[in-house]
Amino acid sequence: MKARIVYASMTGNNADIADILEEELQDYGFDVETSEAEFTDANDYLSSDLCIFVTYTYGEGTMTDEISDFYEQLKELNLTGKYFAVMGSGDMVYADHFCENVFDFEKMFKQVGAKEITKPVTIENAPDDEAISKIENAAKEMADQLND
Repeated sequence: MKARIVYASMTGNNADIADILEEELQDYGFDVETSEAEFTDANDYLSSDLCIFVTYTYGEGTMTDEISDFYEQLKELNLTGKYFAVMGSGDMVYADHFCENVFDFEKMFKQVGAKEITKPVTIENAPDDEAISKIENAAKEMADQLND
């Protein structure tokens, strides 16, 4: 099973989330490729079974250029028959917009025909032990559904 993790990270938190998830999925036997959104074309998802996007939300829900560009590319794809998961970090200081971009990507993946395999994982700032458990649980859920 091939998984593609694409992440956007301003502070390094989402790079950490992507690394943790990559390691977990590899432990479950997935062939995983991970890359930064600004250096990735959304078409790369077409060669994967599982499409994962890890993002941050800047301030009051703003999509930065790197995230917006990838979002616009994703909009043009047909991912019918693919599975997806989204996760990311945010800051509760912006409670009304906490992890808003995670949910924007969730909606877009659904619009382009992908099937959600696990609920979005949202983490405040850097991944602590509780957040790592959430990532591990999401990886297990992905593996349980796809490795039958």
